[in-house]
Amino acid sequence: MFTVMPARSLAVSVAAMLLAAPALAQSNLEKLSAFKTTGVTEIEFVEQGGDNAAAIRETLKRIELPPGFKIELYAIVPDARHMAVGPQGIVTFVGTRKTDVWSVTDRNKDRVADEVKRFAPSIDFAIPNGPCFSKDGFLYIAEQNRVLVYPAAEFFYESPDVAAFNVVPQGKLVPVEEESYNHTARVCRIGPDDKLYISLGQPFNVFPEEKMGLYNQTGIGGIIRMNRDGTGREVYSYGVRNSVGMDFNPANGELWFTDNQVDGMGDDIPPGELNRQTAMGQHFGFPWYGGGDTRTNEYANSEPPADNVMPAVNMIAHAADLGMAFYTGRMFPAQYRGGIFSAQHGSWNRTTPVGARVMFTSINEDGSVGESRPFAEGWIDENGEYLGRPVDVAQLRDGSILVSDDLAGALYRISYEN
Repeated sequence: MFTVMPARSLAVSVAAMLLAAPALAQSNLEKLSAFKTTGVTEIEFVEQGGDNAAAIRETLKRIELPPGFKIELYAIVPDARHMAVGPQGIVTFVGTRKTDVWSVTDRNKDRVADEVKRFAPSIDFAIPNGPCFSKDGFLYIAEQNRVLVYPAAEFFYESPDVAAFNVVPQGKLVPVEEESYNHTARVCRIGPDDKLYISLGQPFNVFPEEKMGLYNQTGIGGIIRMNRDGTGREVYSYGVRNSVGMDFNPANGELWFTDNQVDGMGDDIPPGELNRQTAMGQHFGFPWYGGGDTRTNEYANSEPPADNVMPAVNMIAHAADLGMAFYTGRMFPAQYRGGIFSAQHGSWNRTTPVGARVMFTSINEDGSVGESRPFAEGWIDENGEYLGRPVDVAQLRDGSILVSDDLAGALYRISYEN
């Protein structure tokens, strides 16, 4: 058994340690952990109107939705990737694959953001793709090779200086020699066990056999979990090529996640994946399987694990299934409650583009998968040109959902009216 240190105790312990240390040569993160100012006073704001907003609204006119639903521009957010909606409903934090994290605020509650500004400008981020919240208001951000926690982020985000602490220090999430530009967009969730779950995409298309031992040990090509203070790290999921979306079924606590398939095998194979995990330590087939039951060329003569778990849903090949979320709101009709909304970013490794849409997958009462079908689509035009590329889905407190788009640099809000 692992003992979870309460996050508030973690913050106090780290702060006390740093206050007792010499103040010389402190980094900005060390200063923030000791509740000291960094000297940074400027915050970058993002213009919310103008020609860019008008062009995005024009694109949204072509998006097809089921009857009763509508999609609107919620915010201009450059390079918008994964989202974390604050438990108090005050602010939504948006990660990027670059060096910025954005805070998005709808101050007058008219369901359109009034303000988008850079979060924690005194911190140097490296691919801060994956923000996630605990129920008690602690914001975690999984970067390329670090994880930080921001207690009371919905309060401190107004200032350039924010309370920030290491959960996994720089260079300790994966071995430094395994850092890569490829498949390093991490995502995270706090599980029903109050542990922190993080996906670790492996950096290859199909990794060589000599990497197998290291990757299984560290959780690269899988999903790891740990206590919220960073202790008790263990590998939870194996055989995952590059998952960039996960969530827990609120009905039974099971982990579901998307996975991106192997490239270069053809237009129509292998399929993308939506996976269901029912126990710790399950293996999901990679690198023996490139997606679904399609065997990889590299491991064709090697025997896959006997207990390999096949996907719950085979998605269309090369649509790049990314962020996902279970729907728990009351705004949408009853058939959507308890199901999964997921984003397909769109293909690059395909002759004719596919994806660039939001999917909905129903979940049966026994936890098994029902039907999976397109929910919002139209971001690929008649010429095969991308007008947007959905990345993630998140639910607002009123039951509407947000969809992020890193091509257009925007968040969209989808709502329902009878």
